[in-house]
Amino acid sequence: MNGPHLVYFADPMCSWCWGFSPVLDAIDQRFGARLPVHLVLGGLRPGNRTPMGSPERDEIRRHWEHVHEASGQPFDFSFFERPAFVYDTEPASRAVVVMRRRAMTDGLAGLRRLQRAFYAENRDVTDPQTLCALAGELGFDVERFRADLDSDDAVRETRSDFDTAQRVGIRGFPTLIAGTGGPGEYTLVTHGFQPAQRLLPSLERWLDTSTPRARA
Repeated sequence: MNGPHLVYFADPMCSWCWGFSPVLDAIDQRFGARLPVHLVLGGLRPGNRTPMGSPERDEIRRHWEHVHEASGQPFDFSFFERPAFVYDTEPASRAVVVMRRRAMTDGLAGLRRLQRAFYAENRDVTDPQTLCALAGELGFDVERFRADLDSDDAVRETRSDFDTAQRVGIRGFPTLIAGTGGPGEYTLVTHGFQPAQRLLPSLERWLDTSTPRARA
């Protein structure tokens, strides 16, 4: 991307990314097209095949409680009554990748919808039927979406996102970086959750120093 922009590394089944969702909305409301966001799916637990055991279930619940306390985002804790849930984040990530093909704004909207479905509505976003239903809610043709979701191209594109996150050294989510499009011109905005009132002023200052008018 050319010009000032943000790159957002996230996973639709990352609870701290769900907590960060209102912060992204606040960024969009403040800056709009002046500071577009490019979404990269990071790959939290892609390809996991092991059902959650009690220790993992307890750990994830603690994360959710912390996110709720820090962000105020809603959670449906009846999720933890699911027997033998397999926390595989690849299908949901692939669904967002397919949505992103239509437009980056559609990818970001898809990320938010899947997050809300998983965390606040206790819907299984590892299930292709659920993913197709959510895509339909967002105005996608369900049959076309189902075919795209199952395609080898979608699998490769999703893996490419994961590889990009690993290659640039992303180790956790959410991670937000800012850049102007040139090589080596990216700076870390946040690695982990930060409230909007902390990030917006720093982004404003960065944007002021990154525009041609500010440098002139």
